[in-house]
Amino acid sequence: MSESFYQNFKVGILGGGQLGRMLIQSGIDFNISFRVLDPDSHAPCSNLASFVSGKLTDFQTVLDFGKGCDLITIEIENVNTRALKELVKAGKKVYPQPEIIELIQDKRSQKQFYVHHQIPTAEFRLVENKQEVANHRDFLPAVNKLAREGYDGRGVQIIRNETDLDLAFDAPGLLEKLIEFESEISVIVSRNEAGEVASFPAVEMVFHPEANLVEYLFSPAQISPPIAARADAIARKLIEGLNLVGILAVEMFVTPAGEVLVNEMAPRPHNSGHQTIEGNVTSQYEQHLRAILNLPPGDTAIMCPSAMINLLGEADYSGVARYEGLEAVLKQSGVHVHLYGKKLTKPFRKMGHVTVVDADLVRLKKKAFFVKQTLKVKA
Repeated sequence: MSESFYQNFKVGILGGGQLGRMLIQSGIDFNISFRVLDPDSHAPCSNLASFVSGKLTDFQTVLDFGKGCDLITIEIENVNTRALKELVKAGKKVYPQPEIIELIQDKRSQKQFYVHHQIPTAEFRLVENKQEVANHRDFLPAVNKLAREGYDGRGVQIIRNETDLDLAFDAPGLLEKLIEFESEISVIVSRNEAGEVASFPAVEMVFHPEANLVEYLFSPAQISPPIAARADAIARKLIEGLNLVGILAVEMFVTPAGEVLVNEMAPRPHNSGHQTIEGNVTSQYEQHLRAILNLPPGDTAIMCPSAMINLLGEADYSGVARYEGLEAVLKQSGVHVHLYGKKLTKPFRKMGHVTVVDADLVRLKKKAFFVKQTLKVKA
């Protein structure tokens, strides 16, 4: 593979959003050709590679798309895994493997995997509907999560007490004990076909209170060396337990008692790794390509402390995107703006991100908050 992948070799990406866009940007350095499938004909990847408009969950669409690729990967989990299994039978390489995508598509399966593999995680109850959530009043406060298709903060509802029970989902899911935590961290880990594993230093995430998605993060996480080592060991144990080829983002809680508990995992490049493009020797996107192409893993060391700020559509605006404060932000040293090519903005839509690098942590945080307050996506 390593000697031929760049000659007449085509990587297929299921999903044409910003993660696929940044994967393609990284792959250009390796002279890799890409083919992309996405239901939106104007998706961020649509003008960067050979592009097919089609439904990611449709068996025949995914099967036909995959036949035109040498290797297939994903940038979103909501894909037709039955078609991917057929492609594997036909001799195509699919990474991450379809069975792993299938497991991670269901948050209940994820939680059961953690239990079976002695991975520390919050206590939980499986529920089938709203009534079953109500039957677990004694388990509150808790987080109700949809089993399937929750993404970017959707499909998650906090149930603090009985008065919140009406907010519960009337669909299969789980009820997870609400964790008191000091910080939320993420470790991104990779594994290639040869079984070589490499991990990035943990980052610390801050979530948007309304949208329930990452608002900004800092790298490295401000945690003690023992906690950092524990988080790293958990991420490595997970990717090896899954036998996954590719990249795995592992989101975790750090409790006041120093416990490290896995929240969720994603078998693809992740929002918590965007800053690696400027902040680390190897980006998460290059690392994912190295893993699925069975190349040696790159150096994950931090070159400089960094912050990442998500550019979310402002709450009261929908329409053609307009970036207010862009010039003021670009005047700052160490600031790198990444726009995702989405023409239309809507409340809390991910429109881009900004990475800030600075050797001084005080200056880094000051610049990050300046970016957050200054650069607005409006219509």
